[in-house]
Amino acid sequence: MFKTTTKMYIPRLVLGSILYFFPHVVAERQAKQRPNIILIVADDLGWNDVSFHGSQQIPTPNIDRLARQGIILNNYYVTPICTPSRSSLLTGKYPIHLGTQHNVLNGVEPWGLGLEEITLPQYLKKGGYVNHIVGKVGILTPRIQNTPN
Repeated sequence: MFKTTTKMYIPRLVLGSILYFFPHVVAERQAKQRPNIILIVADDLGWNDVSFHGSQQIPTPNIDRLARQGIILNNYYVTPICTPSRSSLLTGKYPIHLGTQHNVLNGVEPWGLGLEEITLPQYLKKGGYVNHIVGKVGILTPRIQNTPN
C-alpha cells in the first residue's frame, strides 16, 4: 500500500496555495493599477492653440507630453458654448435631454444639471477612482448639494 508522509503533503500544500492565491493576487494588483484619467476641457481652444497640433506660437510642453503618453480625442463635436458641452461630456447625454442646450449657466442662476443625473465622476468613483476638479464646472447651481463631491 502507498504510505503518505508529512514530507509529501508540504510540497502539495505549497503548490496548491500558490495555484489558489496567485490569480487573486494578480487580479488585485491589476485592479490597483488603473490608468489615470485627465480630461482637459477648454473653452474657445483652437486646433493650433497647442503645440502638439503644430502651433509654433504657443509652446505647451506639459500638454504635449500628456498627449504623447495618452489618448487624444480628435473627432468629436461640441456646441459653441460651455454649459451644453460640459453637461454632455459629464453625463453622456445630448444637451436637449438635459435642458442645457440654449444657455450658459452664469453665477447664481436657479437652474443647472439635475441632481438625478449620474455623471462620469460618479461612475469613476464607484470604480475605485479618486476624483478632483480644477477650474470651472459650468453646469451646476451654487447650492451645496450641487457641488462636486
